[in-house]
Formats: sequence, C-alpha cells, structure tokens
Amino acid sequence: MAHLPQIKGVAPRPLDRIGVIGGGTMGAGIAASCLLAGLDVTLIERDEQATARAQATVGDLLAGAVSRGKLAAARRDAILAGAFRTDTDYAALGQADLIVEAVFESMEVKEQVFAAIDRVAKPDAVLATNTSYLDVDRIADATRRPRDVIGLHFFSPAHVMRLLEVVVADRTAPEVVATGFALAKRLGKIAVRAGVCDGFIGNRILSHYRAAVDAMVLDGASPQQVDRALTDFGFAMGPYAVSDLAGLDIGAMTRQRKAADRHPRDRVPVFADRLYEQGDLGRKTGRGYYVYADGKPQPNPDLPAILDAVRADLGITPRDFDDAEIVARTMAAMVNEAARTVADGTALRPLDVDVVMLNGYGFPRWRGGPMLWADAHGLDRILADIRRLSQEDDHFWQPAPLLADLVADGRQFADLNQGTSA
Repeated sequence: MAHLPQIKGVAPRPLDRIGVIGGGTMGAGIAASCLLAGLDVTLIERDEQATARAQATVGDLLAGAVSRGKLAAARRDAILAGAFRTDTDYAALGQADLIVEAVFESMEVKEQVFAAIDRVAKPDAVLATNTSYLDVDRIADATRRPRDVIGLHFFSPAHVMRLLEVVVADRTAPEVVATGFALAKRLGKIAVRAGVCDGFIGNRILSHYRAAVDAMVLDGASPQQVDRALTDFGFAMGPYAVSDLAGLDIGAMTRQRKAADRHPRDRVPVFADRLYEQGDLGRKTGRGYYVYADGKPQPNPDLPAILDAVRADLGITPRDFDDAEIVARTMAAMVNEAARTVADGTALRPLDVDVVMLNGYGFPRWRGGPMLWADAHGLDRILADIRRLSQEDDHFWQPAPLLADLVADGRQFADLNQGTSA
C-alpha cells in the first residue's frame, strides 16, 4: 500500500480494541473481519434480542471461516470466549480505540449515534461511519471532536469483500486517516482514499451509470437484456441482478432520500418503484426483476405490463437497443462521471477509480478498470458518443470537462496516475 502525501510520516493511533455499533449484515461482517484479524471487538445493539441475533450471526460467519479452512475451530472458540462480546450500553465502548457505526442509512439516526458515541468514547478514539452515501462532514458535526471522525465504507459481505473506501472529511486529522489505512492493512483489505460527496467514489459512479441503464429501460430495453449485454461485456453481474441481490428497497430509499433535490429533467425509474410498491424486493422476497424459484432465475412475468404502463404514462414510444449500444452508453456514463470524480478530487487518480470498480463493483478484471479500458478504447470515441447522445438529452449527457481537455490535449487518464494513494 503506497502512502498518501497527507499521511507521509504520520503514525496511526493505537488499534487493538474495536467497537461496532449495529449487528445487522454489515455490522456483523465488520465485527467478523476484525475478529479474524486478531482484534478485540465489542458490538452494541439496541436490546438483548438484537444482541443475541448479532452474536449468532458473527458466530455463523466465523463457523464459515472454519469450514473454508481460514480459521481453526479452536481459535474460533477462543475468539467467541474472549475477544468478542455484545452489549446494549454505549458505555461498553469506553476503552475502544476505534468505533465504527453500521446502523440504518439515515442521517438523523447516524447523528444521534455519533452524539452518543461522543459522550462515552475515550480521548483520541477514532469515530468511523460506515455510511455508503451520507455526508461525513455533517456526521462529524454531531460530535465535539470532528478531527476524530472518518468514513470507513466497507462493502458487503464485509468479512469477504476486500475493498475499503477511507473517506476523509474536511476536518479529519492526518493520524486518523493513517489509522483508517492501518486498519485496512490489518484486515487484509485494499484501501482507497475518497473525498466527501454523495456516494464517494464507487456509489457516485454507480448512480450515474445506473441512471443511464434505467433510461434505456424506460426507452425500450428490458432489464434482462441490459444484464445480458453487460455480463457478456464481462461484468460479474448485471445491474438489475445486483439490485435483486441488494434489495429493491435499498434503491427505493435512496431515491426517496434524494427526491427533494432531484432536477426536474432527471429521469426517474418508475418501474423500479412499481416493483417496490407491490412488494417485489428481489431475492429477499423471491421476486424482483427476476423470480427466484427452483433452478435458474427467470424474468418476472409482471415486468412487461409494468413497463408498458409506465411508458404509456410518460408518453414514451419504446424502441429497440442492441447490446453494443447498451454497452457503449453504460461505459460512456461510467467514464464521464469517473472523470468528474477525479477532477474534483473525490478520487485522487484515475487508478483509484479502477481499484474501486474492480474490487467493489464487479467490473471485469481482465479489462483493467473503466479508466484503463477508456484509454484503450479511445477517449475521443467516448467523447464523441457523449456529444452524440447529448443531442437527445443535453441534461444527462454533458461531457466532463476533464475528458474534453484530455482529448483536446491528446492525453490519457494514465497520464494523471502520478502521485500516491491506495
């Protein structure tokens, strides 16, 4: 792991005792990851029933590590007997070196949690939020110690996924940043520094290219065709299969959170809301974009009628898309937003974008990442695609200034991969 200039020569804070707040899928995964790395973990949940569930979930994750040969059974037993405990009282975190919050993705909830942490955490404890989207600067404002606050965006399942976005807020102290990178190293994860914005590096880019594929579905493509085209390109999963895996309620809540700030010309995937409203939440309910019965997932038979009704309501006459156009639009949207992410410093280098998308979002590894792929494909071709598409939608398809500048100068994203990061 190379060093950020910000933390060159900066020693991390002690990192032996970890607190985790929230024992759901993410919190339990973070706890298990820390336990597997030899750290002492205290997990806080709201009541005894929830703590019992969390303890069982962590136990199951460690049992899975035993079955995979990653952990000796005796070591698991020792961890559960000595290094791991649950509690309902935040005071149990009083000696934690680093506390990571993994609760419901609501700013109000997280502000309440951080105000509570602030009252019990020892001086110089690192206070981390696992938020996927929310403003870490605002979360830091809920404490009297914003220098100690950082974002640590784990990816699910946290005990397996190797990517960790280390989100550096405006007032985060250099030694706190160093501690975030030290934790990643201790956990065997790949850390990438990210700046504060909605979605940081990965989810910000995801939301943009997801808007592009949703627009194609509104205009006539099927979700299954989009998934097939992008898995044929090399993605591990298509975006709609990913939605089913994550849960359609996640996307619906994100749209609700952002609705007040939505631009009038933003195109809303109404079909996704219709599935959510009828209780089709993906794999967790057995139905989403696909139906999950015995054997191979099949397209949800309700979808064609839902799409027909939505298109009729919006006055859209559907048209056909071929797979090449689906790939071209998706990649143009991804690269364009990635260029903006680099230009404003959310990602320090194009290489950091590639690391995030390869390790957290199923981008085809053999293509090297979206920025490396863009250089090989031709930035001039991508820019030409965006300018052509802007003739049909000049709101969404606006060329990123950095992309246009690189083409004008005859340069590539690789030319910007100087300096250091993850």
